[in-house]
Amino acid sequence: MPKTVDRDEQRRQIGAALLQLVAERGLDEVSVRTVAAATGRSPGAVQKYFSTKDEMLTFAAELAGERVERRMAGVDSALPLRQALRELILTTLPVDAERRAEATAQLAFAVRAAHHPGLAAIRRQVDQDIRQALAGWLESAGHTTHATAVADAVIALSDGLALRMLYTPQEHEHLLAALDRSLDALIPGPGPEPPYSSAGASSCSASRR
Repeated sequence: MPKTVDRDEQRRQIGAALLQLVAERGLDEVSVRTVAAATGRSPGAVQKYFSTKDEMLTFAAELAGERVERRMAGVDSALPLRQALRELILTTLPVDAERRAEATAQLAFAVRAAHHPGLAAIRRQVDQDIRQALAGWLESAGHTTHATAVADAVIALSDGLALRMLYTPQEHEHLLAALDRSLDALIPGPGPEPPYSSAGASSCSASRR
């Protein structure tokens, strides 16, 4: 009998390889040929699923967004609001190898999106989805005043920290302290969060451009 091929799974494997390639070598190194080599396929086999580089990039950007949203969905909504926001932001920060690869790819996509309407549309939709989810969470927790504005501030805080962590990994501890100070200003709490630890990274990576 002919072998059944899961087309969606094949596309996801190719998309994951593209994300890793972007993280390791940069967006300029991405092509049908290099992605094919990274997946152990021929260029022709990759083109069965993606005709062009732009199609691959669009799908990979969506895949990266799904990953982040999935991790965010894994954060316990019963946590106190400030702690929950901290955990949500940590799901997006490059504090481990997987998230660093995704953040690097997301940054590359953001730069390309300035001149690529398709990628720009995907990023706007992901931002809008996250904004609405955060605003809804804030309102349900009783923070009804300026919930959307606070959600925008949280997204901006996350984006800025992720960018700085990519090029100053030696300052992670300092930047996470800055995260706590920023959250204190946005959502005053009973006291500072405990220092960031690898255990915290593990808890928030358990379950996302």
